Amino acid sequence: MQKTISYILILWVFFGLVSCNTYQKALKSDDIKFKYDLAKQYYKSEDYRRAMNLFEQLQPKYRGKPQAERITFFYANCLFQTKSYISSAYEFESFTKAYPKSQKLEEAYYMMALSYSKVSPVFSLDQKDTYEALNKLQEYINRYPESERLEEANNLVQGLREKTEHKAFEIAKQYHKIRDYKAAIKAIDNFIGDNPGTPYREEAMVVQFQSASILALNSVYRKKEERLKAAKNYYKEFKRAYPESPFLEDCDKLFDEVDKEITTFAVK
Repeated sequence: MQKTISYILILWVFFGLVSCNTYQKALKSDDIKFKYDLAKQYYKSEDYRRAMNLFEQLQPKYRGKPQAERITFFYANCLFQTKSYISSAYEFESFTKAYPKSQKLEEAYYMMALSYSKVSPVFSLDQKDTYEALNKLQEYINRYPESERLEEANNLVQGLREKTEHKAFEIAKQYHKIRDYKAAIKAIDNFIGDNPGTPYREEAMVVQFQSASILALNSVYRKKEERLKAAKNYYKEFKRAYPESPFLEDCDKLFDEVDKEITTFAVK
């Protein structure tokens, strides 16, 4: 048994060395057919890194030839499979422009959008790449509304939009944290208006009510009554929208303070 394992290990090392030597030979070779055939073998066996390096060398050699379309697509996909997403997005986009009648056109548009979605950062960072991914995905959805990838594309859009909404909400909430309550109220108004179906709406309404309440309670006398009434309205809207909210207990306590202050104006 041990001899069998040793024999298999020797064979594995031998074939590995042969494969490595073949690959190095192909990289240095001027025989483009040899290079192309080996690149296809690596691609088929999902050895994308080796295939990628060979296809990269082959691209300028086959420019204008029938094989160029296939090489360009394979090269772009190798980049994607090796997680070089920015480069794969660029290559897939180049493919769509160079081969607008290709049978692979729909897949290339999707892979381009998917590449952008892969470089979308966490919500706390700049969302430039996320918006680019959203634009590319929407372009794909508009272009191929009957695609079998439509559900997956829509799911990607939903996930990316939630990320941009989270970012926008955190920006709006930051005004509350730095005690710029007037700016917080306005920012959350804009946030809710721009993202009516956002999952952050409940928490956004809480922060808005808190900002309005703190602003009102600490206002000068001539502005206080108006601001207290505005805070009360924010509370009513929140309670009507989320009567079972886990935030309601804390909001009730703050509202009691607001309501108590309002009664002093009613007495006078």
